Amino acid sequence: QARLVESGGGLVQPGESLTLSCEVKGTVFGIYGARWHRQGPGQQRELVAQMFEYGAADYSDSVKGRFTASKDRNTAILQMNSLKPEDTAVYYCDVDYKLSYRVDLKTLWGRGTQVTVSS
Repeated sequence: QARLVESGGGLVQPGESLTLSCEVKGTVFGIYGARWHRQGPGQQRELVAQMFEYGAADYSDSVKGRFTASKDRNTAILQMNSLKPEDTAVYYCDVDYKLSYRVDLKTLWGRGTQVTVSS
């Protein structure tokens, strides 16, 4: 059985950086795409970053140039630089993976991790 472990949220000051990690644990063949959504206080959930199977990524205008999505083995990573107070939100990841080469993709969803940017 595969499970998703999120880490990396926290409290930082404006201009600082954080790295969010979403690791698929268990006996898996590999991870493929991943997506990060966030939901700030009183706001709707929005998609901020999407990483595709071969490493290309797309970003919302609000984070473009500051956030970078990547993967390392079975971990999807969101590097967040130059954080702003408006980046404060609960960040959720979901990751596509395979248990073996010949099976279909499955997706795991994280429970969310809090990112707070405040001076």
